[in-house]
Formats: sequence, structure tokens, C-alpha cells
Amino acid sequence: MNRTLPALLVGASLLTFVAVPAAAARPTPVVHPAGVGRSVARLASSGAQAVALPPSRGRAAARPLSRMRFARAAAADAQPLPQPHATTPRPHPPADDASGLVPGLPQRDPYQQQQEQQKLPDRALPPNIPRGRMPQEPEPDRPLGPVRHIELVPRSEVQGEGGAKVKCSPSTGPAQKAVEEFLEREPDGVQSPEDCQAIRSFQRAHQIEPATGFAGPVTGAVVRLLRAQKDPNHDQRCPERTVRVVCVDLNRQLLWVQQDGEVVFRPVAVRSGRPQMDTRNGTYRIYWRHKNHMSSLYHTPMPFAQFFDGGEALHGVYDDVYAGAGSHGCINLQFEDSEKLWGLLDRNDLVYVWGHKTGV
Repeated sequence: MNRTLPALLVGASLLTFVAVPAAAARPTPVVHPAGVGRSVARLASSGAQAVALPPSRGRAAARPLSRMRFARAAAADAQPLPQPHATTPRPHPPADDASGLVPGLPQRDPYQQQQEQQKLPDRALPPNIPRGRMPQEPEPDRPLGPVRHIELVPRSEVQGEGGAKVKCSPSTGPAQKAVEEFLEREPDGVQSPEDCQAIRSFQRAHQIEPATGFAGPVTGAVVRLLRAQKDPNHDQRCPERTVRVVCVDLNRQLLWVQQDGEVVFRPVAVRSGRPQMDTRNGTYRIYWRHKNHMSSLYHTPMPFAQFFDGGEALHGVYDDVYAGAGSHGCINLQFEDSEKLWGLLDRNDLVYVWGHKTGV
């Protein structure tokens, strides 16, 4: 007996030593409810494959996928999508630096500048999905008029609404060099009277107000959008698959859709989560669509809402996506863009989010 016991202990330890690396070498699929923790960023470092599910309605654990749903998800694409790295550096491009700048025109109802009673991110409260067949939804209210793109300028250059003469700005804006390059001027990053006139013409052509020639963050964002039209995925950050993939680039605040290596929905400007309410990186699936949705948290309209992470959705807004510090976590689109995106996408389409909004 005395000789047998040590032999058994040695044998058990050898089995453990051999078995652990073999098990660790096989990534295990992880099923988790969408909106719980920073799942994708954490799983990416462990090699596990994340499968995003609809919210669990308060239950302690997510229900496993049925065989039929799992088969459909697996058949959509045999290879798992790459996960954004948790260590991705957070860029702070000068073109987005709005520190010390204010709206160039007086704002009657400044977006997100009112005191809010709630400070919860959208993902904190998933939508209450009704059971059974939904009745036909009414169409969302349409915007009352065209959206104004209000540039941010130095406080000393704020213009009046009463028809005051708009002077050419002598100031160098944060997007000066990027705008000069786009307009094929000498990219010295320093404002000149000739630069100002060229930038003013560009601002007037793209409905940016006030058109003072100051190359602020809104002018820089419009230039970024125009540059992306030809090849938005030139750096191959968004994976190419045989199914539709909604590409959400938080670095550039752009969204597009691609399939089989082809762009099927051209890049549009978006507004992602503000600080402390940032939109999370990861791979998701659209799990519910509601054309005329009302936010459960903030009681504001979310036209053409397509939910992908808890209470976070792709949806339209009635103000300018270039305004404000950011959303509460949702991906905001201009109303017309969200309407077109609604007509293209469907449930189970992939949503791939990466990068970081400047300042988040």
C-alpha cells in the first residue's frame, strides 16, 4: 500500500500535466448574452470565439442557441471573424481636436447640452421585445427640414443669426492640413487668405455653417467622409465575408456595408458613444429591428432602430450627427441614411465595430 500510493499520485500528476496544454490548445466557443461585459475584447486575448445573443431579459444565464439557429449562424460563414485587439492604441488626430471651440452659430436647443437625469449607457437596458407577431408599424416622423452642419470655431469668431457679415477666419483650424491636402493646396497646416477662400467655398458646397474658412472638426469630418468613398476598407480592418457585414469604424466615425469584397452601402457619417458611454468593440449580430422605436431610457425617438448589443442599435436621429460629444452608446445616423440602411439589412446580419472615438 505504501508503495502504491506514491505511484498513483505521480501518475495523476503526469496526466494533469499532459492534459492541460491539449485542452488549452482548442479555443472553446463562448455563449454570452449581448451587452454583458466587454466580452469580445476579453475573449480575443484568450482565443475564445464569442457568439453574441439577444438579451436574456434578466435571467441569470443566457439560453443556448437552438440547433436550427446555431446551424444558420454557423452556415453564414465557416470562419470566425477576427476580434479587435484590446490593446489597440487610441488615436487622437488633430483634425478631431475640438478643445476650446464652440458652435459657430447660436444654438436654440443645443444637442446633449441640457442637464440629464439619467447617465446610463444605452446597452444597460435592452428593448422590451414583444412576443408573437407584431402589427404593421407606422412610419417614423420625417425631419421638418434639412439638417444644418454647424462648425465649431474659436469663441471670438462666433457669428450672429441676424444676417451679420461673415468674415474670413484668420485662424488655423485643427483640420487645416487635412483640408489643404484634399483641396490640393500646399499642405503647410497654416491658414492664409487664399486657403481661407478655398475652404469657404468647400464649406458652402457642403452646407457647413458658418462658412468662415475655419477648418474645424466638422469640415475635417466631411473631408474624411469624402476621402473614404473610393475605398473605405483600404486598410483591411473590416473582414470580408460572403454575408453582409456592417463595418463601424469608430476612429473615423464612419459606417459602410460590404459583402464578398464589394461595398454594397457606401460610407456615411455616424456618431458613436461619448466618454463613459463608449460604443464597445466587437462582433455582433442584429437581433431585433423596430422601425418606429422609442428609447426606454431617454424616451427619445430612434427611427429605423436595428439592435445589436443590448440596448445599443443602429438608428436615425433628427439632429446633426456631427453635433455634440457623442451618443449614449448607439450608432447614430442621419435620418435618410438610417432609412436606406433599414431597407438593406435584416436580422442576423453581422455588425463589426472597432477603434475608438477621439476623446473616448
